[in-house]
Amino acid sequence: MLDIIREYGTLFLIGTYPNGPLGGVAATLLLSIIGIGFAFPLGVVLALAQLSPIKVIRYPATAIRYLLRSIPLVMLIFGTYFIAPLILGRPIAGFTTMAVTLVVFQSAYLAEIVRAGIESLPKGQQEAAAALGMSYGVRMRKVILPQALTNMLPSMVGQFVTTIKDTSLGYVIGVHELTYAANQVNSSLLTKPFEVFVLLSLIYFVICFSLTQFARVLENRLARRHVRQSPSNQAAPTAAATGH
Repeated sequence: MLDIIREYGTLFLIGTYPNGPLGGVAATLLLSIIGIGFAFPLGVVLALAQLSPIKVIRYPATAIRYLLRSIPLVMLIFGTYFIAPLILGRPIAGFTTMAVTLVVFQSAYLAEIVRAGIESLPKGQQEAAAALGMSYGVRMRKVILPQALTNMLPSMVGQFVTTIKDTSLGYVIGVHELTYAANQVNSSLLTKPFEVFVLLSLIYFVICFSLTQFARVLENRLARRHVRQSPSNQAAPTAAATGH
């Protein structure tokens, strides 16, 4: 295995870059960052739409959530890969296809995290903000979302870990991510598939385990902070939050 790392370590890390497309660990992390980064604002909008008192907004948002969560990711990848070029009238790169698919797919799951974070807050927060004359949008922007997003950070890191693992499905459409790099190495060696894929598993384990531990530390810190806070601080919005 050490011989594989010495000879193909660069391929595992960055693919054939700069002589070819970026690949390996770098492409996997880049896809994950794009997926979560762009899915997050969509998830917030979708979550707020699901919580909207207006049925015309709430029902379609709920339907979109159920639809996206019921479709396997690999089917969504194939659908985007084959249907999008027909609609746009030109081919789309595999990396772009995978990035767009991850954004759409992860937005549904992030919307659930955001919705749960908002609903976990005491109802007195919204009632107190409404009593101060705040509109729905102002309440969400200045009082509810800042608190909910802080509580949701560990779950969002966990979703980032899931996204990293989901990028491995990009291999089916030729995206040069980590699994694709491992298959390139396996095709070159031919006689060491066990060592190659054990190494692949170890790389995924190191990345995901590190992020999982970070999420656990973050969760513990948030829990200690909540313990230190007095109930009176949670009963109503602060003067800073209300803008007065």
